[in-house]
Amino acid sequence: MQAIAALAAAAARIGGETPRLDAEVLLAHLLGCTRGDLLLRPDRSIDAQAYDILINRRAAGEPVAHITGRREFWSLDLIVSPAVLIPRPDSETLIEVALRLCRPPPARILDLGTGSGALLLAALSEWPAATGLGIDASPAALAVAQANARHTGLADRAAFRLGDWGAGLAERFDLVLANPPYIAENEPLSPEVRAHEPASALFAGADGLADYRRILPQLPGLLAPAGLALLEIGHTLGAALLALAAAQGLAAALYPDLAGRDRCVALRVPPLQPPA
Repeated sequence: MQAIAALAAAAARIGGETPRLDAEVLLAHLLGCTRGDLLLRPDRSIDAQAYDILINRRAAGEPVAHITGRREFWSLDLIVSPAVLIPRPDSETLIEVALRLCRPPPARILDLGTGSGALLLAALSEWPAATGLGIDASPAALAVAQANARHTGLADRAAFRLGDWGAGLAERFDLVLANPPYIAENEPLSPEVRAHEPASALFAGADGLADYRRILPQLPGLLAPAGLALLEIGHTLGAALLALAAAQGLAAALYPDLAGRDRCVALRVPPLQPPA
């Protein structure tokens, strides 16, 4: 079977929001080439039976990233597994904001709930002189993050440690990144995400704020003087995060994603005011 005919049939079977894209990514994965190479040679012959197996998995709701074992994030080719949250373009907002706000460049970076290591490795790719630490409560997630550090050539600058957010860390960091769980327990969620991604990386109590309530009080002890913390947030949580920050005495500002929705909260510890 030729690739062009297989793609049309596969997209019709997959359905959903991005059927043609999914079909192309899966076929490129099968052929061991890029999507660009595939589209330049749509007349090539393929193993229809092997492709059918991949399409059946996708049509049943399995994420493309789990089928291929890969996901691109900030131009990095990352390994993913069901042990970690699949990196999403929305999370790149944190790296974009960090590049705007970090002056001078950070020397030490902390990634809380590192998962695949996406945020930490993306930041290290932008600041070649920086080193970083990723913390996660899941040994399986840390194994993925360590594999990604090796795969991206950043293992000499990235360390990973089992931990519970920032608890027990004595070091202070110039930049703290985090994409904590922020989905309320009763919030609607697509069956694909609910069935295939780790609940511990998704759900955060009745209002989606449980983990922010733990992280924000830790920030004064984690941030170096003039340090910056950037946390991903659900797009409806901006006002709640500003209120939590104010209650902790933190200066806070919201930054939008490409769709214009609140996606990142930037937090700093205000300098001490001299006595009057």
